[in-house]
Amino acid sequence: MTTDMGISDRARAIAAKVEAFVRETVIPYEKDPRRDHHGAPTDELVMEMRDHARAAGVLTPHILNDGSHLNQRETAVVLIKSGLSPLGPLACNTMAPDEGNMYLLGKEGSPELKTRFLKPMVEGRVRSAFFMTEPADEGGAGSDPSMMKTTCRPDGNHWVVNGRKTFITGAEGAHVGIVMAKAEEGACMFLVDLPDPAIRIDEIPNTIDSSMPGGHATLTIDNLRVPADQMLGQAGEGFRYAQVRLSPARLSHCMRWLGCCIRAHEIASDYANRREAFGKPLIEHEGVGFMLAENMIDLKQAELMIDWCAGVLDTGSLGTVESSMAKVAVSEALMRIADRCVQVMGGTGVTDRTIVEQVFREVRAFRIYDGPTEVHKWSLAKKIRRDWKTGRA
Repeated sequence: MTTDMGISDRARAIAAKVEAFVRETVIPYEKDPRRDHHGAPTDELVMEMRDHARAAGVLTPHILNDGSHLNQRETAVVLIKSGLSPLGPLACNTMAPDEGNMYLLGKEGSPELKTRFLKPMVEGRVRSAFFMTEPADEGGAGSDPSMMKTTCRPDGNHWVVNGRKTFITGAEGAHVGIVMAKAEEGACMFLVDLPDPAIRIDEIPNTIDSSMPGGHATLTIDNLRVPADQMLGQAGEGFRYAQVRLSPARLSHCMRWLGCCIRAHEIASDYANRREAFGKPLIEHEGVGFMLAENMIDLKQAELMIDWCAGVLDTGSLGTVESSMAKVAVSEALMRIADRCVQVMGGTGVTDRTIVEQVFREVRAFRIYDGPTEVHKWSLAKKIRRDWKTGRA
C-alpha cells in the first residue's frame, strides 16, 4: 500500500521481493518458541532468519550493494512490506535501533568508522544500541535531551564517559553502541564496541512490547574509555547528529508498524468474513463492517502521511516539524486500527493464536517511544506560537 508516483521500479521490485519473503518464510517463524524472558526473539532465531534473508537477497534491502541508500519514499515502500510480520524487520535487518543507527553512520561516519562499525551492521551480523535516554527518577534526559546527565571528559587520546542510561533498546547482546554524553563543549556522540566491562546492565524490565531482542535496559556507564577517533564529528556536535538520525528513525517506526497493522487488518477481515453470528457473517453486521471500513480509511491516511513526510526528508530538510506531525498522526491511527482488530475478533483477538494481540501491544508502546504524542503536539504548538509572533512582527 503506497502511492507509486515517483517510486522507482527498482524500489517496487525490492518491496515485492521483501513481501514475498516475509509472507512465505518469516510468518511461519511467528510460532517459534525461541524467545527470551519477556517474549522477544532470541539472537539465535534472529540470525537464523537473517541467513534465509541473505540467501533470498532481501537482507538490509534499503541499502544497496554499492553502499547507497534508497531515498526515504522508496525506503517506505520496502520497510512497510518488511513489517508484515513483527519478525520481518528483524529478519530483513530493517528493525530499530539498527536501521536508524545505520542511517546515521552512513550519512556522517568517517570511512574508518564505517568500515569498523557500519559494515558488520549492514551485513546483519551484529546488533546495535543507541544510548541516549536516562532515568527519570535521577533527573536525566528523556524527551528533553538538554537534561542529559551523562558526562564525558578528555583524557589524553581518549574520552572518559560516566553516567546512567535507561530504556536502551537492544543493549543486551549488542556489539555496537552509539553513546551520547555531555562535555564542556556540549553534547558528544561516540561509537563503542560492546560488550564492555565499563557498561553494566542493571535491569531489563518486562515491558508491554516484545518485538525487540535485548529488551530495554537500564545500565551504568562507569569510567568508559573511548578512543578519541571514535567520536562522531567533533565535541559539541552530538545534538546535531542526533537530529540527523531522529526524524528518519521516527518515520521508519511508522513504516514498520503500518506494515504490521496491514497484516492485523487482513487477519481481522478474514475472521469477520468467516465467523458467523446471528445468522450471517460478522462483516455483514454493521457494527463490525464499519470498524473494518474505518481501518481502511486509517490505513490509507497513515500511508499517505508517511509518504508526505518521506518526501520532505528527501528534499534534504531535517523534517523536524513534519516528522512530529507524522509520528502523532500515524501512531494514533495505528492504535485505532489495532484496537478495532482486537474488537472485531472478540475473545480470539486477545489470545496469542494470531499476531493481532501482539500488534496491539507493540503499537501502544509506539505512542510513547521516539517521543510521546503529547511531546510532539507541544512542539507543534510552540511552532504555531512562533509563527504567530513572526507574523505580527
